[in-house]
Amino acid sequence: MKEKNIIIERDREATEKRLLETIGKMISNDGFEKIGINAVATQSGVSKILIYRYFGSVEGLMAAYIRQYDFLLNFPIEIPNREQLPSFVRNIFQEQIEQLRNNPTLKRLYRWELSCNNDMIVKLREQREKIGVTLVEKVSELTGYPQKEIAVLASFLSASITYLVMLEDFCPVYNGIPLNNDSGWKQIKEGIEVLINKFFQDEH
Repeated sequence: MKEKNIIIERDREATEKRLLETIGKMISNDGFEKIGINAVATQSGVSKILIYRYFGSVEGLMAAYIRQYDFLLNFPIEIPNREQLPSFVRNIFQEQIEQLRNNPTLKRLYRWELSCNNDMIVKLREQREKIGVTLVEKVSELTGYPQKEIAVLASFLSASITYLVMLEDFCPVYNGIPLNNDSGWKQIKEGIEVLINKFFQDEH
């Protein structure tokens, strides 16, 4: 019985992986607007019954894709010592840029998420919120800055990165920064580094 359960679990993992890969390719090629249960079932070779059983709906499948690749949801909360903290914070935002820019499917799903407010999306946001608050609390403890100040800075940076990455497909230039060119993102990364360095230099 135990061996049978292991085989069933492995089959489920393989099926879920296939569905996530399928939805990723479909969204990357055609966007999320025309995604339907029949198309997903046809392209993945997985029955609609299993899609509903494992993910509840196509929306649940898309939410699962976000959960798998979302930067913050998969962020290891291991805060370094005080000396390494500036580079750690810089890397958070620079890695957010790289991860989101290199995953066009995730960018499209972020736009989809902005138009949704179902239970699955609410849970995703709650998970991000919990991780974000934990990071803010830990940085506050190490620097002595009030949490509310760190929260505002972190919110500005993370939200700006998300917005600009989603915008680059539609708007090539923003405030003179070429979003459709790596040189523009190098400029943004350097600007973030200046802000973070200034933050820690002024630390009280």
